[in-house]
Amino acid sequence: MIPVAIRRWRKHPFATLRSGEWQRFKARLREGRYDLVIDAQGLLKSAWLTRYVKAPVAGFDRDSAREPLAARFYDRRYAVPRDQHALERVRQLFAQALGYPLPGGFADYGLSRAQMAAPGDQPYLLFLHGTTWPSKHWPEAYWRELAERMSDFGWAIRLPWGNTEEKARAERIASGVANAAVLPKLNLAGIARVIAGARACVAVDTGLGHLAAALDVPSISLYGPTLPGRVGAYGRSQVHLCASGPNAGSGDRHKPCFDDLRPERVVAELKALLRAPEST
Repeated sequence: MIPVAIRRWRKHPFATLRSGEWQRFKARLREGRYDLVIDAQGLLKSAWLTRYVKAPVAGFDRDSAREPLAARFYDRRYAVPRDQHALERVRQLFAQALGYPLPGGFADYGLSRAQMAAPGDQPYLLFLHGTTWPSKHWPEAYWRELAERMSDFGWAIRLPWGNTEEKARAERIASGVANAAVLPKLNLAGIARVIAGARACVAVDTGLGHLAAALDVPSISLYGPTLPGRVGAYGRSQVHLCASGPNAGSGDRHKPCFDDLRPERVVAELKALLRAPEST
């Protein structure tokens, strides 16, 4: 793995050059021997980096790439329909570029939920309430009502957090709710073990929701300003619930849009998900 910090480099070009970081990055790219480079992003910034690797470059054709000009950098170009999930597009690109038949069904992330899960004394639901944009946050009162209802059904509730704001919210959601607990501070490996051990997750549009999908944990993901069709949590036993009121799906980072996606709907979907047999 060779880290790339294009965003930071573009913001601070002179500091990047003075530090020698850019030169070291190019040297690392060039010291490897590669049979093929595949640009799975289809962006000018990713295509541009392929210039520094001495190997054939494969990628999306002009009509398939997110930025059509990126296709000019590729030696081999492949048509992949755009109106599908990003992971399916990558799978199809790799199958064509490497010449193997595309496997059917969902992609296998290669992660073992059973091996990763932390041992626990009771089944629990995990509420992944933290995210970035203000508009992606499901209302705190809704989280609280969901916790109360699922606790009344006998479920333990666990709430992780990643910063002081999320910790305070988790404590407010859990306060006074029987069998609801705020988890201690965890690193990514620790939260992955907690996710793997959950009976099910409820998540907003967050990276941890994608991790739950990769670990094959039954999950409900809540979408407000964003739409899940192309970049939603992808895998078996994944349910996407979308707001439908004003500003829903608009991509606006600040305007609230979750009013009509109420806790009772999430409860109904979650109960149905919990009744379904877990995938193996």
